[in-house]
Amino acid sequence: MDIVFMGTPDFAVPSLERLIALGHRVKGVFTQPDKPVGRKQELTPPPVKELALRHGIPVFQPVKMRDGSALALLRELAPELVVVVAYGRILPPDILAVPKYGCINIHGSLLPKYRGAAPIQWTVINGDAEAGVTSMYMAEGLDTGDMLLSLSTPVGEDETAGELFDRLAPLGADCLEQTLELLRKGELSPRPQREADATYAPMLDKKMAGLDFSRSPRELCCLIRGLCPWPVAYTGLDGKKLKVYSARPAEGFSGPAGELLSGDRMIVGAGDGAVELLQVQLEGSRRMPAADFLRGKHLEPGKKFMAP
Repeated sequence: MDIVFMGTPDFAVPSLERLIALGHRVKGVFTQPDKPVGRKQELTPPPVKELALRHGIPVFQPVKMRDGSALALLRELAPELVVVVAYGRILPPDILAVPKYGCINIHGSLLPKYRGAAPIQWTVINGDAEAGVTSMYMAEGLDTGDMLLSLSTPVGEDETAGELFDRLAPLGADCLEQTLELLRKGELSPRPQREADATYAPMLDKKMAGLDFSRSPRELCCLIRGLCPWPVAYTGLDGKKLKVYSARPAEGFSGPAGELLSGDRMIVGAGDGAVELLQVQLEGSRRMPAADFLRGKHLEPGKKFMAP
């Protein structure tokens, strides 16, 4: 099948790899423009672009999708199908109408739950037991199109959003392969999304990363896992930012919110119990296990953790 692929980050790479491995004719790849990355702000291509170039696939990086240039490119490529995976742009109706078989999107949630930019992170933040991916026909709204196929997987008790990303990316490729096979057989059965069940997963913001120890231990641990690897949850210690990469509820402990409750473990009062911070990074230092941190910086019980 003649396909145009639209995607940008690591999450989209396995899906493009799968299309290539299955022998589809990927006539072009649309991806976001190169962006400056790191301290030196070096202009860096998106992972999807790097993969496409390795396979000799033409790459297009339109800045806008509504000025007619992207539409003209797509009409010239004349795909039978457009596959979209984490592209990061909303496609206007004139683009959606170009391919014979429409535009199929692979979304990182069990729709209609978690429409929007950060479905995987919010799955973890909200403490869901199950995650998944959904293929759907694209419509004008944000992730509102008819669903085609869903694949699910349990969320690990200690799994971070980054780890779940790494597991869902190949599951998305599986979902895409199965969806295309159903399309080939003429067996797709689009199902409208139930609006009453829809929820929204907005983009993460650094402002939400500050830890409020009045929240329950479980809520705090889910937030910490959901914000790893970005933007990373944090608290404050002696006026410096202390990033927290992992934590667990501390059974059998309770105390004032934000107060250190142990001299040899980083157990902090939270809600009606306590959390144990397991991996931390103090501003100006390296990331390390909390046990190593405490060996280098002795803290007395009663010490307060609060926003810097």
